[in-house]
Amino acid sequence: MQGTTGQMPEAGERDPLHHTQRMRATMQQIVDHLRDDIGKIDEPQAKAMFETSAEVIGGIITAFEHYETKCEKAWRA
Repeated sequence: MQGTTGQMPEAGERDPLHHTQRMRATMQQIVDHLRDDIGKIDEPQAKAMFETSAEVIGGIITAFEHYETKCEKAWRA
């Protein structure tokens, strides 16, 4: 399978943990941004939407962490 540059992926790029850790970091940045923006807006509904979004993405981050640590039965093979 080729990467987006047309080259074969390197060995580290085939490791799922390489990708889950990068995605977790990206999602954490989104959570941080959402929560920072809550203080910049006045509309209560928008604040609630941003906080809810941060919570949902936080749950996805937790699922990625559980996959990485194999602490849930579903992730153990």
